[in-house]
Amino acid sequence: MQTVTVSPKFQVVIPRTVRESLRLRPGQKMQVIEYEGRVELIPERDISELRGFLKGINTEFEREEDRL
Repeated sequence: MQTVTVSPKFQVVIPRTVRESLRLRPGQKMQVIEYEGRVELIPERDISELRGFLKGINTEFEREEDRL
């Protein structure tokens, strides 16, 4: 786990290793969530980046009769 410092303007620098592993880009939007006393930053992804993320999901299931 890496540590960052909050600047007087309440800014932080995301460490290079984290930026590279998450493929973050300058200007990219992130969701900020306060959760149980901590701050979580969740990068927003372009819809084209999500293509194929459900590959291999099991689609063979029985629907209830009223859902057909």
